[in-house]
Amino acid sequence: MKRLFILVLLMGASFMLKAQEADSLANVPKLDKRTLDALNASDLEIYQLSLRYNDLVIAKSKLYELITRNPNNLQYAELLSSMYFELGQSSSAALVAIDILENNDQNLVALEIAAYSLESLGALDRALPHFESLHLLTGDNFPLYKTAFLQYSLKRYAEALNSTNMLIKNAKPDEKIGFPKSATETQEVSMKAAALNLKGMIYMDQGSKEEAKVAFQEAIQLDAEFETAKENLKNANQ
Repeated sequence: MKRLFILVLLMGASFMLKAQEADSLANVPKLDKRTLDALNASDLEIYQLSLRYNDLVIAKSKLYELITRNPNNLQYAELLSSMYFELGQSSSAALVAIDILENNDQNLVALEIAAYSLESLGALDRALPHFESLHLLTGDNFPLYKTAFLQYSLKRYAEALNSTNMLIKNAKPDEKIGFPKSATETQEVSMKAAALNLKGMIYMDQGSKEEAKVAFQEAIQLDAEFETAKENLKNANQ
């Protein structure tokens, strides 16, 4: 909850800064193309060199200069958002990604960063539409699984079941997804088995134990060593 509150505060501050930035940019003289290209090339060279020497403070500084000087070129904002994401700075990563999406709501880099960053901040309802968009734009089933899981987590069971059934129908035989096997181990199971396990969890939350057992059993039939599904079936039988 605290992290979500911080994100809300940051977003409010972001709107204020945008207004101030618009006012300041209006007074900045426009550069001719030759000068602009030369400055961009210099900043890019310093950015790449700072990455090589692991000086991320300078790298971020140069990206901010490039973004300010080239507001319509989203590649610099993408690089900044990706850097924040890789550093685990989810709030900053999300804010930059959201700004990108305001200019291009089909930017796949920004959609992915916004989705995972907002999820890590606990803002599941805000992360959900980004995962939905990722699935619609790419056809990839992993964002669909994330969509179904977030719908389940938000107790939007009818939507979660619909997404899960779609995933069970469309999952490819070679698609895998990682599940924790223990505190230190992860196992890969088929996407369809994962979807069936999630379907069982949805039924369990709704009090439909028999339907849940069937879903867990089907998941185990597909992946006999699926520890999470086996544990869920054991709980359903109690």
